[in-house]
Amino acid sequence: MKFTPLKEGSQLGVLGGGQLGRMFSQAAIALGFQPHVFAPETESPAFEVASHVTMAEYSDLRAIRSFAGAVDAVTLEFENVPVECLKALEEIVPARPGAHVLHIAQHRAREKTFLKEAGFPVVEFALVSNLTQAQEALKTVGLPAVLKTAGFGYDGKGQTRIRQESDLVAATSQPGEWVLEAWQDFEKEVSVIVARAVDGAMVDWGVIENRHVNHILDISFSPAAVSSEVEAAAISTARAIAVELNVVGLLCVEFFVGKDGSVRVNEIAPRPHNSGHWTMDGSFTSQFEQQVRCLAGLTLGATTRRPTAMANLLGEVWKGTPEQWEKLKAFPRVTHVDYGKKESRPGRKMGHLTAIAESAEEAVRLVLEARNAL
Repeated sequence: MKFTPLKEGSQLGVLGGGQLGRMFSQAAIALGFQPHVFAPETESPAFEVASHVTMAEYSDLRAIRSFAGAVDAVTLEFENVPVECLKALEEIVPARPGAHVLHIAQHRAREKTFLKEAGFPVVEFALVSNLTQAQEALKTVGLPAVLKTAGFGYDGKGQTRIRQESDLVAATSQPGEWVLEAWQDFEKEVSVIVARAVDGAMVDWGVIENRHVNHILDISFSPAAVSSEVEAAAISTARAIAVELNVVGLLCVEFFVGKDGSVRVNEIAPRPHNSGHWTMDGSFTSQFEQQVRCLAGLTLGATTRRPTAMANLLGEVWKGTPEQWEKLKAFPRVTHVDYGKKESRPGRKMGHLTAIAESAEEAVRLVLEARNAL
């Protein structure tokens, strides 16, 4: 597909004003573009760095169309945007990824169905909408299992572990749609982030290993400690999903790696991902710069990388006090990114630390030492 790259100074729109929108905006400015952030929240962190701001609800189609008329292309920072919003934008301006990608990625039932029908490896699952269906599905899925809301869940929200059939009664007490999945006794979780350009060119950052605490990503490091077979399977699957979805932009694919070496898709996200924040320091081109390049039609950057680890700073750790800033000075090999959020609260992602070393193991040690000091 032929596409004329956007000129320097063009406005790049982004739906969402959180930390991902903030870091996208910073990357856009560095490449000579003007980021224009659309978000409903008054204190959106991205507003502090954006060249232009529109504060309105995603359901406000008049504001959406006005925004579309001001920007030269638009992307998104998270999936919880109404598909109708992106469809309205697509009528006026290029949207990358498109509404067809968002429609699948923001809804677990559609996502799982798409992956299974396309032949990608997933865990055993069933779509249910009431207690009777869930009880019947449990006969196939087996115990233990996990019941997930079909839409609008992240960081473990909307998930209930089912240890016995009676657990389904409370879990399905309110009307809704769910995905009932077999519980995975996996060895580790990994992810692959792919950047795909307008012309179909693709790059990735290899396999990233992820460790979670209370369903929230805690540490990511690259390269992952996996076999060459697991590495090849994860990368080829992530690239194939990007092609099947016809993604233009970024796609993160999260995987379960079984103790038997099996690789199964857990979730997909058509945007920059928390597990890729280390690329800001550990890669020649960060995931955010790559998102800008995809949106503006520029050539994709190199993903040459070094052993790197990233640790999240949640609200129970990072308060941004003078004492904490002073403590970070003792770790010259560790960098810190603050997300610009005004209120610190438990479980909220306030920033991250990154360390680069001779090995991933050493990078993990360094970044944990720094975080523990806080």
